[in-house]
Amino acid sequence: MTRITSILALAAFSAITAAEPAPPYFSARPGALSTAKERLAAGDKVLAKALNKLIKDADKALVEAPPSVMSKDKLPPSGDKHDYMSLAPYFWPNPDTKDGLPYLRHDGKVNPESRDPKANDSPTIKIMGDNVETLALAYYFTGNETYAEGASKVARVWFLDPATRMNPHLKYAQAIMGVNDGRGTGILEALHISVAADALGLLAESKAWPKDDQKALKEWLCTYHDWLIQSEPGKDEHRAKNNHGTFYDVQAVRIALVIGRIEPAKRILEEAKQHRIAVQIDPDGKQPLELDRTTSFSYSRFNLFALTELATLGEHAGVDLWNFSTEDGRSIRKAIDFMLPYADVPPKPWTLPQIKDKHESEFMPIFRQATLAYGSDAYEAVIAKYEDSPSKRFQLLFVK
Repeated sequence: MTRITSILALAAFSAITAAEPAPPYFSARPGALSTAKERLAAGDKVLAKALNKLIKDADKALVEAPPSVMSKDKLPPSGDKHDYMSLAPYFWPNPDTKDGLPYLRHDGKVNPESRDPKANDSPTIKIMGDNVETLALAYYFTGNETYAEGASKVARVWFLDPATRMNPHLKYAQAIMGVNDGRGTGILEALHISVAADALGLLAESKAWPKDDQKALKEWLCTYHDWLIQSEPGKDEHRAKNNHGTFYDVQAVRIALVIGRIEPAKRILEEAKQHRIAVQIDPDGKQPLELDRTTSFSYSRFNLFALTELATLGEHAGVDLWNFSTEDGRSIRKAIDFMLPYADVPPKPWTLPQIKDKHESEFMPIFRQATLAYGSDAYEAVIAKYEDSPSKRFQLLFVK
């Protein structure tokens, strides 16, 4: 089925399925997918633009070869290519030594070697997560089995097929050459595993993703989640006070919800009130741990994105992070309101260190979630100033 026929068939498909409960999808606001499908069936033009872009992205994903940890040229320290490995992005060869070792840190400056798929798995894991999510969502909204088949194929290559699957751990992630073989900070890259695992739940009714595959995926995720919680790298990342700690929570909670470990998910979410919000946000809304970076604007958005993702996951688990506030006023809302004028159109000038381009439009999903959480028109007023906002995926995941 082509993209055009998918769109033409959508209204009829949505009319049949809109009343059916959506499969669990923890990355979207509870009930949002069903609501979006109903709105699409009723002719919502904004959501139609977002769906059109989603289908365009899905058609592109269909023709890409499924990524695998086996595609890299270099061997991990274990000698097993099935082990995930990556290089610390902000570390560069030492100009004062013949062999370039040990690598030296230049915060905010990405070493191209860390983005080379022949040298490490960091680029491929992102492609895997993005493509599974895109194809699974396209299947949910169109009913086109071709998209389900595409998502299933990518998932099998990465998680299940003996010849290509990743071993369920990240011992060798974000290594610093000449210093170590891997660090807990590299766990951040496995956020894409949690995204893919969540999205595959949308294939529950598809013949392309049989129950045996879902069972095998759950076994893989359980093993990985155990490693994430119990290993020293996992514990190190959990103790991180900045965005690494927040994204650890996002990953651990999302996977826990996918595999049915509800109580551990609730515990992490409850702990986030004091471990993340109270520690990371000042009473005026600044995020000092992110402001102390060479790309302070980007990291402020990055951690705020993680906090809002965590709050959305909390909605599924019955833990309210949106409205938590310390006695002196530290809260997610304060952090969003602090950044709001800097992402407006035109933006308020950012005077703190930012050695690369800012991307204010990346705040749109954050502002939409804030609209839904707090009922304020101020966030939506900024979104409306971005001409391409109707085509963005957040329109489908966080329906206004």
